[in-house]
Amino acid sequence: MTSPSLPQVIVVDDEASIRDAVRQWLSLSGFEVATHERAEDCLATLPEDFPGVILSDVRMPGMDGLQLLAQVQARDPQLPLILLTGHGDVPMAVEAVQGGAYDFLEKPFSPDTLMNSLRRALDKRTLVLENRRLLARASHQDRLQADLLGQSPTMQLLRRRILDLAVLPVNVLIRGETGSGKERVARCLHSCGPRADKPFVALNCAAIPEALFEAELFGHESGAFTGAQGRRIGKLEHADGGTLFLDEIESLPLAQQAKLLRVIQEQTLERLGSNHSISIDVRIVAATKPDLLQEARAGRFREDLAYRLNVAELHLAPLRERREDIPQLFEHFARLAANRAGRDVAPLATAHLAHLLSHDWPGNVRELANAAERHALGLEAPQADAVTGTSLAAQQEAFEAQCLRAALTRHRGDIKAVLTELQLPRRTLNEKMQRHGLLREDFLP
Repeated sequence: MTSPSLPQVIVVDDEASIRDAVRQWLSLSGFEVATHERAEDCLATLPEDFPGVILSDVRMPGMDGLQLLAQVQARDPQLPLILLTGHGDVPMAVEAVQGGAYDFLEKPFSPDTLMNSLRRALDKRTLVLENRRLLARASHQDRLQADLLGQSPTMQLLRRRILDLAVLPVNVLIRGETGSGKERVARCLHSCGPRADKPFVALNCAAIPEALFEAELFGHESGAFTGAQGRRIGKLEHADGGTLFLDEIESLPLAQQAKLLRVIQEQTLERLGSNHSISIDVRIVAATKPDLLQEARAGRFREDLAYRLNVAELHLAPLRERREDIPQLFEHFARLAANRAGRDVAPLATAHLAHLLSHDWPGNVRELANAAERHALGLEAPQADAVTGTSLAAQQEAFEAQCLRAALTRHRGDIKAVLTELQLPRRTLNEKMQRHGLLREDFLP
């Protein structure tokens, strides 16, 4: 197994003596080395975003080094490939360098010459991959800003945690109240990670009758039970290579918990009515409202499965704990509903905003979205009583953030215009924007 701490090199040469010599030199110098006799074998096993360097002979039977270079360039133009050439191939190798090869070494070459070229190539590759990682993170960050609205410290932390966990090969447990957006967070974990181009499969454990659960999760063969006509692929198998989202995991029957635990441990499953094991590669993202360990202590959930699912945990704060996000969320959902109906959104009156900020929102974002849709469509919504536990300071903070956001939106990030409208000193506006997580760049046209 390749160690991520060692620099990696792939050596391609049809001469065993050269492969062995180069492998010995590089291994003694602290490299992780893979060797191939044929260029075709190198291409077949070359991983995406390979973090190392390819070292290839030019003249080989079948696909030669120049053809390998062309194939590698087509996949990743920034993957360094160093050519090993005989004396008569030097002009050809120079032309290849001009066409994308990183370097060429004329045989026989010294270990020092090889090491110097490899280390320069590896430094370049490390920089390229780091730039790609930063660009990908920035792209995912922009996507998360659009998918998970809110500038409260809680939401900013949640987005950072999602970016960190998305790239890690670990199961994640999402905890949150009803309507807090657990499935949306699960989809963000999937779309921001290396499994994004594979299936995202969602299953609500509370919505499946216990008698059908095993077939739904593991699939079945034809005739496995009465009514099983034809083979059925289960949710686990369908999610192979991607992510399986198990909502309300606390509702998973105990008998199926043991089978799910085995799948997680062994990465294999058997369809109902079959003795054949199927290898799968699935990331499990589970969601729950109660604490699974407390459920385990009460005998309603397997403790070993709880630990397997909860390698990492994301906690979604209820809406009442991030009231400063309510105005932005309400405007967003109201705008969506109005656009669907071909209508303009009615302005949000101060009294209405005060009511939104004082409500407890037991249904969280789902309830807020429903209220926003009713507002956008001009429907009368029942007015809930204000919550006595909401401090005046918290309501003032949320109202202030909404006023600042609205002014910045109206003036498209023009700070001077905002200062004039709100009659604030520049320093005060800067401090308030920083406290509410508002960036001028977000409002520019």
